Amino acid sequence: MPSHADDLAVALRLADAADEITTARFLAEDLVVDRKPDRSPVTDADTAVEDVMRGILAEVRPGDEILGEERGGVLGEGRTWVVDPIDGTKSFLRGGPAWATLIALVEGGEPVVGVVSAPEFARRWWAEAGGGAWLARSGAEPRRIRVSAVPSLEDAYVSTTDLNSWVTYHSRERYLALVEACWESRAYGDYWQHCLVAEGVLDIAAEPIANPWDLAALQVLVTEAGGRFSDLDGKPGFDHGTALSSNGLLHDPALALLKQG
Repeated sequence: MPSHADDLAVALRLADAADEITTARFLAEDLVVDRKPDRSPVTDADTAVEDVMRGILAEVRPGDEILGEERGGVLGEGRTWVVDPIDGTKSFLRGGPAWATLIALVEGGEPVVGVVSAPEFARRWWAEAGGGAWLARSGAEPRRIRVSAVPSLEDAYVSTTDLNSWVTYHSRERYLALVEACWESRAYGDYWQHCLVAEGVLDIAAEPIANPWDLAALQVLVTEAGGRFSDLDGKPGFDHGTALSSNGLLHDPALALLKQG
C-alpha cells in the first residue's frame, strides 16, 4: 500500500491552522452566527477555518479537488480533500467543548488520510491507510488505538447524535430496538462517538443523517483501528447519507436490527 505520509503531514498542518482560529473564536462575545438553508447554524469561525485550509491546499496541493461544508465543491474521481471546519457547530456556539475540525484525503472514492482535531478536549486523532489509527492528547506521546473486542450486543455500548433525527430520516423504533439489545446507550454525538468507537470506548455508533464531510475522516480512523464503517444498509462508504461504525464484531447484528421492518 502506497504511503501517504506527506499527505498526512499536510492534513496535520491544516489542523494546526484550524485550531488557531477555532480556539481564538470559541466563546468570543462577537461571534457571528447565521443559518444555512437547511436551518443548521454557521459561524464566522466555520467560514474562516475553511478559507484558511483552502488557501493552504491551493499552495501545497494545487492539483487536488476540495469539498467543504461551507464553500462546497465536488467529490472528484481523483484526489479530493474533504473538510468540515467545525463539526459540532451547535456545541461550539453554545460554549460546549464537543466540536472538532475534520480533514480527510479521498483517493478514488476511498479515504486514505483522516485527521480529527478537538482542541477543547486537547485531543487529536489521525489515521493513514495502512498506518493504523492514532491518538494524542494533552501533549502526551501519540498512542495507537484499537476498537474493542466486545463480542455481543448485550455487552455493548451504543451511541447516536440526536434521537429525534431518527424520526425524520430513518426509524426511531429500529434504533430503540438496537438500544434495547445493548447494555448501555449514550448520545456523545457527531464526530466524537466514532472516535470513541476507534478507541474502543464505545462499540457502535449510528447516525441516520450525515454528509460526506462529517464522515470521510472518521471512516479511515475507524477502519484503521480495526473496525468497520458503512451506511445503515451495510454499504461501505462515507457518502451515502447515513453511518454505522462498530468494532466489526457487532456490525452485522446491529445492521440486522436497524434494517428490520
